[in-house]
Order: sequence, then structure tokens, then C-alpha cells
Amino acid sequence: MNMTDDWNNPHTNPKDKTSANFGTAQLNIGATIASRYLIEDILGIGGMGAVYRARDLHFPNVVKYVAVKEMIIQTHDTAVRNSIIRNFEREADLLATLDHPAIPRIFDYFTAQDRSYLVMELINGNTLEGLSKDNIPIPKIVQWAIEICDVLHYLHTHEPEPIIFRDMKPSNVMINQYNRVMLIDFGIAKPFRGEQKGTMIGTEGYSPPEQYRGEATHLADIYALGATLHHVLSQKDPRLEPPFSFGERPIRQYNPEVSPELESIILKALQYNPEDRFTSALDMKNALEGLNSTQPQVQVSEGNLASLFSTNVKLLWEFSTQDEIRGNLSIFEQSVFIGSYDHNLYCLDIHSGELIWLYQTDGAVVSRPIIVESNVVFTSADHRLYVLYHRNGKINYTYYTQGPIWSSPAFSGGHIFIGSDDCNLHAVNLNSGNPSWKLDAGSPIRSTPLIYDDGIYFGTEYGDFFCLDFRGSIHWRFKAKKSITGSSVAEKNSVYFGSMDGNVYALDIKTGWMLWRTHLGRATISTPCLFKDYLYIGSSDSNFYCLDMHNGKTIWQYEAQNQITGSAIVENDRVYFGSVDHFVYCLDGITGNLIWKYQTGGAITSTPVISGNVLFIGSTDKKVYALQINSS
Repeated sequence: MNMTDDWNNPHTNPKDKTSANFGTAQLNIGATIASRYLIEDILGIGGMGAVYRARDLHFPNVVKYVAVKEMIIQTHDTAVRNSIIRNFEREADLLATLDHPAIPRIFDYFTAQDRSYLVMELINGNTLEGLSKDNIPIPKIVQWAIEICDVLHYLHTHEPEPIIFRDMKPSNVMINQYNRVMLIDFGIAKPFRGEQKGTMIGTEGYSPPEQYRGEATHLADIYALGATLHHVLSQKDPRLEPPFSFGERPIRQYNPEVSPELESIILKALQYNPEDRFTSALDMKNALEGLNSTQPQVQVSEGNLASLFSTNVKLLWEFSTQDEIRGNLSIFEQSVFIGSYDHNLYCLDIHSGELIWLYQTDGAVVSRPIIVESNVVFTSADHRLYVLYHRNGKINYTYYTQGPIWSSPAFSGGHIFIGSDDCNLHAVNLNSGNPSWKLDAGSPIRSTPLIYDDGIYFGTEYGDFFCLDFRGSIHWRFKAKKSITGSSVAEKNSVYFGSMDGNVYALDIKTGWMLWRTHLGRATISTPCLFKDYLYIGSSDSNFYCLDMHNGKTIWQYEAQNQITGSAIVENDRVYFGSVDHFVYCLDGITGNLIWKYQTGGAITSTPVISGNVLFIGSTDKKVYALQINSS
């Protein structure tokens, strides 16, 4: 039986980093390959090559690390050499077709003389094999098992051909720095084309009986996952035991904290006959998720304002308007400013929710008001920009455009910037109310202009994303496939935004060149929220995503019960957002775990605001809510 080598595990700890054990020396620290990758460390050594940590020199202004997997071709036989290269190319081609948060991304592939290289995403963390020596809480192991089932289901249903991983074992499962599963080493994974026989390949002890006969199907991966979980929970390495003898080593005999239900699921996956196992990875995932079904659930009574975990959140006050609230609110001094579809802008007392004043326009008010030099500035679907005195709501002036305005205003350098359905970005002098310039963008502008450093950034309904200078001249333009309704955010050298084409984009802020693009499940009009190294964004696929802001990789995602069109905020490592499912959510910003959720009477399309320990948000049930939260 052909066994895989540990060299292709980038986190195998080499015994000797100064001399290789494969006849041809590894690359020297400080060497550069392909005039691009600077070798900085050796992560693993095996019989056919090494895995290195390298810096990608194509990004001189940032430090971008990658994993470089090396295969040394130790043959002078041309036919054998070409076969080895083809197999290595097959792994590269296979990885290039995969798009799942638990699968490392491939960036590059090339062959140089007697060596082939695969450049991949560098995963920081530890293998399940390394972690299994610690006392891992069983619920955490179950969660990791659920994530493994999810990625196996993705592989087994991959189009155009299903893929069998064929080497599931603890050393091929990484737990990254965000406590999420990453599946590594696709060296022997292969497309499945029916009941075909192949080479006897895998890892002894984890592979099922049929894989020894070269007859593996997707059910082989289920068996190997069962063997992996048995090993982690029992601390009995199957490679040191008689093959297929798991039934003789009950997990609870070695670890009585494992429930009978969990042990039963693992034993079902380990059945000798494939037809006696779970029929799919999805079935096994559902069984694992069902372990929690007996836990007490907090029920939310219909028609009532209810909260989960009442110790974390309670209603302080609510204020009712005459129509839906879909836009964002602002807080200034002791007042809350918010608009409504009833055409009014409201000023409320921050402590009691009592009305201080209101101003009526001739159209829906969806924009987020801003406070500039004692003025409250907002827009309306009646085509106008309004500038009021914030203390009493008296009109200072209005500015007219030729179309409805859904864009919120931005302010910089004595000017107010707004987009309009008249296809123009308008720059209005704050003091005079007169236009300084306007730019025809070619389609309606519903995103809020972002003012960052020396640029103005905004998207349009035709999918154009602009960078202007403060004279209104175009510095650069980027084209998405569909409309950009949400607004953008920026940090350092990058600007980020989402699109109705389902993608989140990161562009170089100086040139407009795309740095990365991540496809969500469906369209998004949510504005990204940045925190530490994370980018948070909601999608109409009902998921709230946490991405690595440096490469766009999905770190975790949380599924709500309906679309998430509003944006998020972060406070004390907690992330808050609303959903069309009527709930306000509070998640742990690092892990994505639910802390609490609070139900309103309508869809939430706006973004929360926090002041002190109070969260403010509007809902389409026509109400503004002030919720006292426990942020500790």
C-alpha cells in the first residue's frame, strides 16, 4: 500500500533544519525563487521535498507570507519525470478549482530545473494531531467535526466532478489561528468517476477496507473521519492497532466524558461495510448538529419584544414613527437623529426617547444624518439636500438635484458631498449652499461617498467605482459586474466594498488595481466594517461573513434567518448587526459565536449605533429602539 509522506504537511516539525533527509539539499534561507518568493523559514521536510514559509515580493509595501511546497524530482528517466510533474500539476489544477473557507487557496505553480513548486495560502495554527495531545473540550471537537463534514460535502458534490479526499487523518486537519478547520494536503485527492478501481493509497489505520482494494468512494472519507475522531477522543492511534478494530476499542472506555450519542455517530461512520455508514457527509453533519437538539432552547413568543439571554440586553425605550425606518441614525450630544419613510427627520432625547423636534420633507428620508458645524445635514427622496440647525430643526437652506437622493451626505474641507439618482456626485459649499462642482458618473449614485486621505470614493448602480480628487477629477475607475449600492471603507493602502454581483472587493487605494475579490453566497448592499485584521459584511444569502481583510479568505460565517442588508459595528470585540429576520444580533467578533439576539417587530435594514452601554437601531416596524447592553 502506498502511503503519503509527511513532507507535504507544511506544519510537520522537522528534526533538522540544517540538512535534508532526501539526498538533495533544501533551499537556503534568504534564497529567492521565480524572482518573487523570498524563503524565510523551513516549515517541514520529507522524503520528496520541503515546505517553506516565504514572503511574496510582488507586494513590497505589505508583508504577505505564503507557503511554498517543493517537490524534488529525483530521476533521470524522462518518462518518469514527466509523470511526476503531471501529478504535481494535477494537485495544482485541482486546488485551483476549489473555493471553500476550509481549503487553502493556491496562488501560483511553476517548475524550475529538477524542482516543482506550489505556492499556497499560509495557514497559521496547529494540526489536529498536535492539538489532540491537549485536553480539548468535547464540544469544540464536535464543532470541528461539523466543519470537516461541511468541507467533505463540498468536495463530494463538487462540479463538474465529485472529489474524494482519500487521506483524512489528524495531521491533515489544521486548526487555524481563528479556531476554524482547514483541510490540507490534497496530494492524493482525486475526482471520482463511479465504481472505478485505482491505486491502493491512503494512510494505514485511517483508510477503510475498500480503499485497500483501490475501490474508494466518498464513503471512504466518512470512515476516515470516524477514525480521526476516534483517535482524537480516545488517544488510541489506529496506526498502532490491528486494522479495522475500532469496535474492540470503545471510545467511552478511554474517555467516559464522551456521550453515548457521539460514540454511536462515530461507530456508524466506522462500519466495515460502506452501505452501513452515513450515506453522505451531510448526513453525518446533521447527526453531529443534532447532538445539541436536546439542549434547552430559548423561545421567542410571537408578537412580543423578546430577547435571548435577558442579562445581556434589555429595552430602555422605544419611539414610534408613522412609517418604516430603513436608514441609519446619528447621535450628537444628547440627541438621536433619525429619518423615516413618513418623510420626517426626528430629533429625540437620547435618555428618554421623547421627541424634541421633527422636520417634514416631501419624500422618504433614508439617509444617515450628519452633524456639521451646528447643522444637521441629511437628504430625501424629494430630490433635496437639507441643512437644519440641530438644536431646533429650523431650516438653514436646501439644495436641489434632478433625482431622488438615497445617498447619505459626507463632509470634508467645507463641502458636503452627495450622490443622486440624477447620476451626479454633487459638491456643495456648506456655508453658501451653492454647488462647487458635480461629476456625471453615468448612472444613479446610491452609495455614500467615502472621504479618505486625498480622495473621494463611491460606487454607482451600473457597477462603476470611482476615485476622485477634491476638484472632481477622476483619478481612477474600477468596474464591477453589477451595481454598487453599499458604501466603501478604507484602511491604509486599501479600499473595500461589496457589490450586487455577490463579490467583496479590495482595491489598491492609489491605483484602483484589484488586490483580492471574495464571492459571497449572493448579492450584498451591506457596507463593510473593519476591525483589527477582520472585514465584516452581510449578504442577501442570510449569512454574515468575517473575512481576512488582507486576502479575503472567509474566517467564519454566521447564518441568520433572512437577508442581512444593513451594516455592522464593533464594540469591545463584539460585532452587532440587524437582519431582515427582525433580529438584532451580537456575536463574538473573533469566533463568530452568538452572544445574544433581540427581536423587533419588523425587518432591520439599518446599522446599529452604540453610545455608552446603549445600542440604538431603527426597524421597519416603524420604531426606534434603545437597548441597554452588557458589553463585558
